[in-house]
Amino acid sequence: MSLTKRNILLTILYEFKLAVSQVILWIWIKLGLVKSLLIVPYEGFGNEKEILLVGRVIRDNRVGVSSPDDSVWLNIGKMRRRFMSVVIPRVEVKAEFQDEEFFAKTDEEGYFEFKIHPKKDIQISSRWQQIELTLIDQVIRNQGEVKACGDVFLPVGNIDYGIISDVDDTIIPTGAMRLMEMLKTTFVKNAHTRVPFPGVSAFYKALQKGLDGIESNPFFYVSSSPWNLYDFLHELLQIHHIPKGPLMLRDIGLSRTQLIAGSHSEHKLEQIRHILSTYSQLPFILIGDSGQEDPAIYLQIVREFPGRIMMIFIRDVHSSQYDSVKKISEELKELGVEMMLVKNTLEASQFALSKGWILEEDMDDIAQEKVKDEVENDEE
Repeated sequence: MSLTKRNILLTILYEFKLAVSQVILWIWIKLGLVKSLLIVPYEGFGNEKEILLVGRVIRDNRVGVSSPDDSVWLNIGKMRRRFMSVVIPRVEVKAEFQDEEFFAKTDEEGYFEFKIHPKKDIQISSRWQQIELTLIDQVIRNQGEVKACGDVFLPVGNIDYGIISDVDDTIIPTGAMRLMEMLKTTFVKNAHTRVPFPGVSAFYKALQKGLDGIESNPFFYVSSSPWNLYDFLHELLQIHHIPKGPLMLRDIGLSRTQLIAGSHSEHKLEQIRHILSTYSQLPFILIGDSGQEDPAIYLQIVREFPGRIMMIFIRDVHSSQYDSVKKISEELKELGVEMMLVKNTLEASQFALSKGWILEEDMDDIAQEKVKDEVENDEE
């Protein structure tokens, strides 16, 4: 099939999907099956010139917070509701930030995006600022006021470096290379029972503190997981005391030009480019895994942003990738960047200590947490 015919077919399929979705939403509203709405803001970031905040307007999917005692069936039910979200397209959302108002409309998938350019100097007292969001349009009867607060990261104080980390098979084991294992892990467990790799929390906290002991070095999490999992991943980071940071996920499904809306590598490259461009004076540490394309993606970033990457840590989760990772490592070395393939978190933290990026006193916490986490993992 020629590229032109393929694009025409995809456009037709996409428009058909949208039409069906709109009819279904209209029926659900008429039948009273949409009883309440949610604005779901995703943590954003920016600087004094531009702040980015994205989110989605959906029917209240009644997921709520998880518990260690939740049954497998309850976890499956919540995950099903995440992926079966009823989205609210083409409605207006208002953002209020430091006495200024901004407006955006949701797209066909219910997503909205604010690129806020403040007209006056931003007053920053802490690195996390809140933007108040309000749904302007009336969608259902007895709707009431629909509001939410979105958190955005803005740089404050002395920052040594930033950290960009993958999530799947970097922070938490997912078995992303084995489909059935990945599906089982995703659906039957929750944020409490999905346990990160041993020592990750303490290592990331040490990187966040750097050498001055102040938790000011920013974290950004770039993953190919779908936005439907945002609340799950956000809760997981909180529960396991992993540093807060914007989570940049992606939309999945049919688009006008692709059967899957954006590839793994395209998504990650775009997000990392945006982060490095936003904080143009800041060096970064990149953390990923060997299971998918992280080494190749990071190599491309080093080529595009010379002098900006301090170090690359790659968790060794797939031995079959060793040769390709080694080759990429050699290419990176020629570009002046070291990429370290690590078996565990302690190995990465020892290297970070040798480079003077973390405090020696934090090494005990990392080692103790790693042992504790390993014992808990064995008990499970």
